[in-house]
Amino acid sequence: MSRLALGTMGWGGRTPVEDAREHLKAYLAAGGDFVDTAHGYANGASEEALGTMLGDLFPRDELVICTKAGVSRRTGTRVVDTSRRTLMHQLDTSLQRLGTSYVDLWLVHTWSDGTPLDETLSALEWAVTSGRARYVGVSNYSGWQAAHAATLMAAHRIPLVANEIEYSLLNRIPEDELVSAGLALGFGLLPWSPLGRGVLTGKYQHGIPDDSRAAVGETGLAGLNLSEESGQIVDAVAIAARGMNVSPAEIALAWVRDRPGVVAPIVGVRTTEQLRAALASEDLELPRELTQALDDVSD
Repeated sequence: MSRLALGTMGWGGRTPVEDAREHLKAYLAAGGDFVDTAHGYANGASEEALGTMLGDLFPRDELVICTKAGVSRRTGTRVVDTSRRTLMHQLDTSLQRLGTSYVDLWLVHTWSDGTPLDETLSALEWAVTSGRARYVGVSNYSGWQAAHAATLMAAHRIPLVANEIEYSLLNRIPEDELVSAGLALGFGLLPWSPLGRGVLTGKYQHGIPDDSRAAVGETGLAGLNLSEESGQIVDAVAIAARGMNVSPAEIALAWVRDRPGVVAPIVGVRTTEQLRAALASEDLELPRELTQALDDVSD
């Protein structure tokens, strides 16, 4: 599987379908084969957009498709429902949108105290035994939550193979518990927002660009951390990028890609230029001294 996954959260929404098609073409041409989507992305438009490309741009069996269930939007409000009924319904809806009989990886999109974990995990078991999902996992689970889920799934001889979580130089919380849990129990980490919601690209170093999330008032939604501390980390990434004659995005992606337990960072882009910068990180190997310096400044 590719060491860099293509995120599709904006497809069919802020990213027009034709632009998404060009992004996927460029990703496939570079040898990529892992695409991440979700039932709730762009109210279903993300999965529908990807579905229009299946069998057109690539054979189905040459792409690893990951989708998620348990989060949706109703009248603009985020709704979390990880009940067996809802998860089963959302997976079948996802398969219809994608135009495929199975997904390679299916995740519960987030933890919920409102549903017993046994019930949530029973939907994952059903997905595997019915052939709708080749593998299953979770998303946004803490260390103890993921460990508990993995242990329960092991009792049914169905491995929990992944946990998709936020992880970057600006957010190293997964290192507290998740990394060691994943290494011990056999599930890989799929970092989302590996560029710190765009902050690590350096786009905010000299102000807020007109076309950025921050400019349109999405700082809360995007979780942008434009503090003095984050500024020091961004400066360190920029210095490293100049020293290696690469982009800051390449440095930040290579750093998180090579962390223990990480399978593939998930990168969402708005432009083909951004995608090319991300793909360039595939061949970048950071010197040990540089990695250590970034560790120190971001710890």
